[in-house]
Amino acid sequence: MKILYIHQYFKTPYEGGAIRSWHIAKGMIQAGHEVIMITSHNNSNSIIKIIDGIKVHYLPVPYDSSFGFFRRGFAFLSFAWRAFNTSKKILDIDLCYATSTPITVGIIAYLLKRKKSTPYIFEVRDLWPEALIQMGVIKNGVIKNIFLSIEKIIYSNAEKIIALSPGMQEGILKICPDKKVIVIPNMADCSFFKFEQKKPLLEDVFCVNDKFVVSYIGSAGPSNKLRSLVEIINYCNLANRDDIKFLIQAKGSELEKIKTQLAKIINTRVQFIPYGNKESVKQLLNVSDVVYISFDSKPILETNSPNKFFDALAAGKIIIINTQGWLKELVEKEDVGFYADPTNPYAFIEKVELYINDKTRLLASQSKARRVAENFYSTEILVQKLLSELK
Repeated sequence: MKILYIHQYFKTPYEGGAIRSWHIAKGMIQAGHEVIMITSHNNSNSIIKIIDGIKVHYLPVPYDSSFGFFRRGFAFLSFAWRAFNTSKKILDIDLCYATSTPITVGIIAYLLKRKKSTPYIFEVRDLWPEALIQMGVIKNGVIKNIFLSIEKIIYSNAEKIIALSPGMQEGILKICPDKKVIVIPNMADCSFFKFEQKKPLLEDVFCVNDKFVVSYIGSAGPSNKLRSLVEIINYCNLANRDDIKFLIQAKGSELEKIKTQLAKIINTRVQFIPYGNKESVKQLLNVSDVVYISFDSKPILETNSPNKFFDALAAGKIIIINTQGWLKELVEKEDVGFYADPTNPYAFIEKVELYINDKTRLLASQSKARRVAENFYSTEILVQKLLSELK
């Protein structure tokens, strides 16, 4: 088939960010399909590149996570308009695969179906607009109703819907009860990330020799509410826990505020790592003992399927999560980490102490994390599951 793949923020392993779409597009090509990707970049001109067999159209639509609501909205609508006009010129498309966020990507797929009768599969990475409503970003009743109407139209006209978590599937079925919704979470790249001993050279680079290392990797926005991690770090500082070191590799609108809050203890118990590509994440995970996953305590955020959660599983790392929901259930069921009450820094220390004092327990849980990644969430397993749905 000739597949048009639309993802506003398509990334490759050579860049920083989530690369789920790169894995899926590569899988499509290996299965014999032709893939044309439409995405955006911050350059001033449109360009076309062939990347690993994927023909990628880069459209000039500037975007940054620090943008305010209206500037983000303009970027979303601008991309939808440009991408639709580009899509119309591509002949003989058999299937459109559109992935959110933002949900406006689905408008492109819907309009192509109306204009050219092109069927589409819609992938839901976040439950928009409900996430924006619960976070208080969208307050105006008229705007809420417009987005909710768009959401229902996009879901209703899709051939199938891919949801990244059971909670997302449940949310979609509330809107379209008769729609086929398949759960395919984010993926653990078990061929790239390895479960291996810490490398002394990397321990020197990160200055974590003889330390128990807690890492945070990913976004630093309002929805992540990293205030809970700040309080844990401050508590460790007051408790003189020199044996625990925190490494933070993040980007987002809240990052500078977090740095300011931790200014007095930077480079002693906490170190900020420049945001980087997949190789830099691999190095950081190598020296880590546990990975902290943080979200605000909103019901909608309990449905998230964060990319770094599955990277951590693939690297065989214990996972600490500060929200309820399906990830907490998975972590506790498989014994690969624990839930840390975001309002109680002492509880974090109490639980992590069990792993610091018992290396056998630490290794056992890390081994389980790797096995869970290999058996249930590996890239190979989930890409094949998705490809079977294209038929």
